Amino acid sequence: MTISSPLSFDVVIIGGGAAGLSAAVALGRARRSVVVLDGGEPRNAPASGVHNYLSQDGIRPSEMLRLGRAEAERYGARLRDSAAVSASKVKDGFTVTTAAGDTFTGRRLLIATGLVDELPDVPGVRERWGKSVLHCPYCHGWEVRDRAIGVLATSPKSVHQALMFRQWSENITLFLHGAPRPSDEETEQLLARGITLVEGRVESLEGPGDQLTSVRLEDGSTHQVDALVVAPVFTARTDLPAQLGVRLAPHPMGMGMQIETDAMGATSVPGVWAAGNVADLAGQVVTSADEGLRAVVSLNVDLVAEDTRDAVLAHRAAQAAAPVK
Repeated sequence: MTISSPLSFDVVIIGGGAAGLSAAVALGRARRSVVVLDGGEPRNAPASGVHNYLSQDGIRPSEMLRLGRAEAERYGARLRDSAAVSASKVKDGFTVTTAAGDTFTGRRLLIATGLVDELPDVPGVRERWGKSVLHCPYCHGWEVRDRAIGVLATSPKSVHQALMFRQWSENITLFLHGAPRPSDEETEQLLARGITLVEGRVESLEGPGDQLTSVRLEDGSTHQVDALVVAPVFTARTDLPAQLGVRLAPHPMGMGMQIETDAMGATSVPGVWAAGNVADLAGQVVTSADEGLRAVVSLNVDLVAEDTRDAVLAHRAAQAAAPVK
């Protein structure tokens, strides 16, 4: 298809993380015109490295994005460093407007904006997030192995988190932080694994810079820990799904609301796909990249079908207009 305007594309991708850039690379290789709109606030920016990504383990998040952006541009993708603030359905696709005031149109739309971590309101948590305050054992467990690890009970998943991190360290403390005591069965499991239970609310975290040395309770007592595990509430980074009427669904583990998609990333709104954490709250970087690619496969098949229908109609019209011989 010939693109008639420099701001018109086959696909507009909203979000330039692992999912969005993976999709942009695949679309460029499929000879589709694509623009990536990104607000420049990657969720994993505080982390020192990306893990569980084969051949890229430990790479800094900023370096992975730099390499991904260069790959996408190599295949013709346009990159715009401005967040999408509005989106709407139009006759031939969708229009998206950025915070910079630019408007782009696309035949198809891919939402890959990721999510925002809503952290517990405890002084010292946000400053250490992604460094000594953690949530995923597979992302950070190795880095805090054999250290003193605390778990802040803020959700029904806290006992599960404590039992999970016990795989990486024998020194685990579960701070109840005002949460109900675990059930008798859970208490037995914790005790059997040597996990300490501490009652009372956590008042603050202590330690120099982004390091953690201890947890202080409201009663003034302190407990030495090197890392603290929390359970954030995950929230989609954008309200564009609501603007477009895209259906949301609760995450199976109660982590929050995510965009409802089929196995290939198609949403409830025809022409709109979603990939990455906005559609899979628990996904890691490598799975987000995979979801971006899978969404593109489905999306491109849809475009091929449309191109074919248009070609057939044009062919029929040409035949009808041709003089009879």
